[in-house]
Amino acid sequence: MHRIIAAAFTVLFLAPATVPAMAQALGSNTEKAIVGADVKQEETTAAAKEDKVVAAIEKTAEALSAVRKTSSTGRVDIVFLSDAAREKGGGLPPRIEGSLKKHEGEITQLRQEIEANALLYHAIESQRVQAQDVVAVDFGTSGRVVIYAAAKPAG
Repeated sequence: MHRIIAAAFTVLFLAPATVPAMAQALGSNTEKAIVGADVKQEETTAAAKEDKVVAAIEKTAEALSAVRKTSSTGRVDIVFLSDAAREKGGGLPPRIEGSLKKHEGEITQLRQEIEANALLYHAIESQRVQAQDVVAVDFGTSGRVVIYAAAKPAG
C-alpha cells in the first residue's frame, strides 16, 4: 500500500515539473505535430500590407466558411502588424479601421471560429497571438492560410 501511495505522490508532484522542460526541448517539430502545418511568421506594418488586409477583411464572409471547413493545410503564415499592436498602443490605418468597423460582426464571428478550429487556434497560439488580435484571414491558393494580427512577435 505504501508503494502505491509513493508512486501516486511521484506522479502527482514530480511529473508536472518536467513537462515544461520537455515541451521546450521538442520545439518546432512539436509545433508542426500539434498544428499539422508549417507555421511561418512575418513582421511588417499595417500600412505596408494595407491593401491585402482590407481585401481580406472584405472577404470575411467567405473566410468564415473556410475556417469552419479547415481541418488541414500545408502552411499558415502569421503576419504581425506590429505597429498596430495593443501593447504598443498602436492603431490601424483609417482605411483598415473603417473596413473593420463595417465588418465588425463578421470579424467577431471569425475570431470565435478561429478559437473553435483546432488547427488555426494552435497555429496562432504557437506564435503567442490571441484571437482578439486577429484582424483578417486570407485563404490563398495551394493550401496556404494567411492570418493578419495586430500584435508583435513574441521574443
